[in-house]
Amino acid sequence: MSTANRKYKDSVFVDLFAEDEKAKENFLSLYNALHGTNLPLSCPVENIRLDNVMYMNIINDVSCLVDGKIIVLAEHQSTINENMPLRFLQYIARLYEKLQAPTDRYLRKLSKIPAPEFYVFYNGTDDYPETAILKLSDAFITKPEQIPLELEVKVFNINKNKGAEVLSRCKPLEEYSLFVEEVRKQMQLDSENGFTNAVKICIEKGILKDYLQRKSREVINMLVAEYDYDTDIAVQRAEASRIAFAEGIEQGFSDGSYQKALETAKLMKQANCELDFIMQMTRLSKEEIEKL
Repeated sequence: MSTANRKYKDSVFVDLFAEDEKAKENFLSLYNALHGTNLPLSCPVENIRLDNVMYMNIINDVSCLVDGKIIVLAEHQSTINENMPLRFLQYIARLYEKLQAPTDRYLRKLSKIPAPEFYVFYNGTDDYPETAILKLSDAFITKPEQIPLELEVKVFNINKNKGAEVLSRCKPLEEYSLFVEEVRKQMQLDSENGFTNAVKICIEKGILKDYLQRKSREVINMLVAEYDYDTDIAVQRAEASRIAFAEGIEQGFSDGSYQKALETAKLMKQANCELDFIMQMTRLSKEEIEKL
């Protein structure tokens, strides 16, 4: 199913559903779970993912053309970004440019295009409902009675304790959720060997067993890349907050900016940033950070 020339390490999620030798089987299992269909393995699936576009903007994506639809899947292991609808809008516009011949837009006859669907799978540690809908129109400064442009993103919380129904219908997604849970647990126990231990334990438990047996070293490398990336994002957010604080000092330290500092510090703690660095970037005290 892989057609793109990767310029960076994929996440395990992307590899499972877009790049691995069994990615097509996994993707169709997920598609059928989302739609209540039974598309066979012989059904055409085209990987139409755009290089780097989503990854460089915080998320890693799977984008496929199947059954007359463009299915865009994304994974979040940290706080859900409420700007996802706008970013998906920018992404789908680029995909349509890629799929459609430049001359088609000038034809008098209607040029048919595949319908898009957008999904985010959340497996972070913050409390989040089993399912949610994010709408582009929620970002509009003024919202007219007739919405001229709308884009909806369906969010699934795939943490096992949330019991999202889609997990029971898609074994690869369910096992991926259990894998992430084990990685998180082992990294808390042993930050140096956590990734390796998690892979070994999941193989023993039969979680993504075939996949992990075939690609254990690659998976560990992908986990390291994801971990480094999450740290980088936390630092970027902290820097943005630091700038915002500097601009807001003259106006006073508002409740909103303080809450944002706490959220940023929490993300940086999850990314194992040094305490002194978190204090410097958020301007919170040691005691405030240790309470998170």
